[in-house]
Amino acid sequence: MQTHLEQEISSLRIKVLEMAAYAEKALDKSLRALMERNSELAQEVIDKDYEINQLECEIDEFALRLLALAQPVARDLRFIVGCMRIIVNLERIGDESVNIAERSMLLAHRPPLPFSKPLEQLANACLEMLRTAIKAFKDDDPELADQVCNSDEHANELDLTVLRNLIDYMVEQTPAIERSVHTILASRSLERVGDLSTNIAECVIFIVQGVDVKHRCHRF
Repeated sequence: MQTHLEQEISSLRIKVLEMAAYAEKALDKSLRALMERNSELAQEVIDKDYEINQLECEIDEFALRLLALAQPVARDLRFIVGCMRIIVNLERIGDESVNIAERSMLLAHRPPLPFSKPLEQLANACLEMLRTAIKAFKDDDPELADQVCNSDEHANELDLTVLRNLIDYMVEQTPAIERSVHTILASRSLERVGDLSTNIAECVIFIVQGVDVKHRCHRF
């Protein structure tokens, strides 16, 4: 039979996974809006961002109450602290999804740019990193979390490829400068999503193994 604290910990996990699902959906929609040049889909992401923000506040309050009243120790304490770190990163992923959606709305009605393949690869890589990080949290799987950390360098390389391609293109095609800048900003937001997903993976390793690997989990 579960203790009261165990029940509360289970509730906290469910709440974080609910927020993660919202963040993943926002990112997926923003990427589809960017690739499909769909301004209506982009607007949906912008309009729904408040739901992610509201969940962050609710979970933060719930976790703080647990810390104050239950006085958890060891694994339970790490889990609560780890969840508080995770929801901050999920909220920021929601913000980056809004940034991508805003760039999508500006680009949707302009002629498409070349070099879409590296951007599409980056989008797929970052979405997969987020999904893997969420699964690592759900399953308490530090090895899966480490896979996310190891993927971050690849995402950075793809972002640089997009940047180099578009800088070269702007030199030759000055009328495309505005569109190129918005695309670069979308790519930067994607690269940031990769970083935030890596942060979530670091939290999973901290929760499960009690090892703080901030800024170095790719060498874990």
